Amino acid sequence: MASRAQRRAQRRQREASAAGAGAGGAAADASFSQRARSRQAQVRPAQQQSRGQTGRREIQRGSFVRESVAELRKVDWPDQKQVTTGSVVVIIACVIVGAYLWVNDLIWQRVVEAIL
Repeated sequence: MASRAQRRAQRRQREASAAGAGAGGAAADASFSQRARSRQAQVRPAQQQSRGQTGRREIQRGSFVRESVAELRKVDWPDQKQVTTGSVVVIIACVIVGAYLWVNDLIWQRVVEAIL
């Protein structure tokens, strides 16, 4: 199974080769550099807004939703196999911990009954 970084690099290679085959070399480089610039603008904001005397920032209405959508687009979401594997691991861990607590409860129950 490839790591997240390897899958990301493979996806970028496919996108670059698809853009290069469809639009020619120079146009593909221009679109890639523009995509890179827009990505950098999302990752690194140019400047933070100035604060007033109260310390509050002047934020335009709806910017929270736009920023949230931009962040969600950057997320590398897991595929179905990863979700299934993670769910199975959690269920198995819950069964193991539940069995341990049940056995521990039985043991301490007998100890307390013997003392009382």
